[in-house]
Amino acid sequence: MVAEKDNTKKEFKTGSFMKELLSGTMVSEKIILKNLGYVSLVTLLLAIYIGNRFHAEKITRESSRLQREVRDLKAESLSTSADLMYVSRQSVVFRLVREKGLNLEELKTPPFKLLVSKK
Repeated sequence: MVAEKDNTKKEFKTGSFMKELLSGTMVSEKIILKNLGYVSLVTLLLAIYIGNRFHAEKITRESSRLQREVRDLKAESLSTSADLMYVSRQSVVFRLVREKGLNLEELKTPPFKLLVSKK
C-alpha cells in the first residue's frame, strides 16, 4: 500500500504546470492561497504601473501639442509685429491718409514744448 501512495504522488507531481493551472488545482492548493496577499499586491502595483504609463503618454502628447502651438503663435506674433512696423512708417501712414480722403496734412515744422511756470 505504501508503494501505491508514492506512485500516485509521483504521477501528480509529474503533471505539467499548464495542466494544473487550467484544471484549477493550482488555485485550490495552499501555495496560491497562502500567497494571495502577495499576488494581490503585485496585481495592484501592475495596475498602478499601467495607469501611470498611460498618464505619462497623455502628458507627453499634451506637451508636444502645446510646443507646436507656441511655435505657431510665435511665428504669428513675428508676422503681426512686422506688419505693424510697416504700417506705422511715416510714408505708409501718409499714403493711407491720402487714400482715405482725410483732410490731414503733414507737419512742416517740428513740434515744440509749452513751458508753464508754476506760481
